[in-house]
Amino acid sequence: MVVELGTRRLVRLLRLIQLIRSTDRGTPMTAPTVLAISGSLRATSHNTQLLRAAQKFNPGGPEIEIYEELREIPPYDLDLDAPGKRPAVVDELRRRVAEADGLLIATPEFNYSIPGVLKNALDWLSTDWTKTEGLPLHRKPVAILGAAPTNFGTVRAQLALRQVFVWTDSDVVVKPEVHVFRSHERFDADGNLTDGTTIELLQGLLGALRTKIEARS
Repeated sequence: MVVELGTRRLVRLLRLIQLIRSTDRGTPMTAPTVLAISGSLRATSHNTQLLRAAQKFNPGGPEIEIYEELREIPPYDLDLDAPGKRPAVVDELRRRVAEADGLLIATPEFNYSIPGVLKNALDWLSTDWTKTEGLPLHRKPVAILGAAPTNFGTVRAQLALRQVFVWTDSDVVVKPEVHVFRSHERFDADGNLTDGTTIELLQGLLGALRTKIEARS
């Protein structure tokens, strides 16, 4: 915990120095970075399309990068969950989450919960057994959303996901909630989000996430 707190203070100090330098030079501070993760592996997933819409309808907002390697994350293995033993793809995910200013997670709903591939990735991100690395998800600003063709639009999945983030002590956006129900009616044939209400909610969610990120600066 001492190492983790020291790292967090160092990050805040570096951001303060960056702000002072950008002010002195009369240039704007770099936009915060957000790593976006879709819990669906399907090529035409509405949840992945939601993340692309977040990139599109985000003028002047955080810089959003979509994570593409979820399929490659192996099942969680405690015997390998230590520095020098983890698969390279897991180390890379942990690094990218730790370096990002915030997370944006879009989840489908499977059996009233989140997909196993998403939960598996979060399991790899939730640990620091040696107490030397820091916890990638601890107090990390997180926004969640989800799309489904049903009338409830991932309500139960998002509740399950919020429960996970209670344990990791992540800083999750509470409002607005973005439950994209009957999602097949809200995208065009090319996968573009066309529903005005959903776009407005999405922009509100991104604004709330940025507020949480800036509060940590």
